[in-house]
Amino acid sequence: MPTYDLQDPTDIDIMRGTFDSYSSSDWDQYIQQATDKGMGYKNLNALNTAQKKTGLSKFLSPKMIQWVLNLVEELDAEEEAK
Repeated sequence: MPTYDLQDPTDIDIMRGTFDSYSSSDWDQYIQQATDKGMGYKNLNALNTAQKKTGLSKFLSPKMIQWVLNLVEELDAEEEAK
């Protein structure tokens, strides 16, 4: 995942667009993978929040979006390694 500058409006728009591209079923899959992996409750809560706000990135802070997208990247990388 590229490194985004949380102070740059363009980077924030890109992150929001990426976040909004995930569906609720995608978030279900990521939550299941995170549960199976044994990620901490904070990461699971972040993914649950992302699922609740599917398509509504304007209601999440840029820091939260970046956190969730980093979790998604980590889970995708682990899935590809299998």
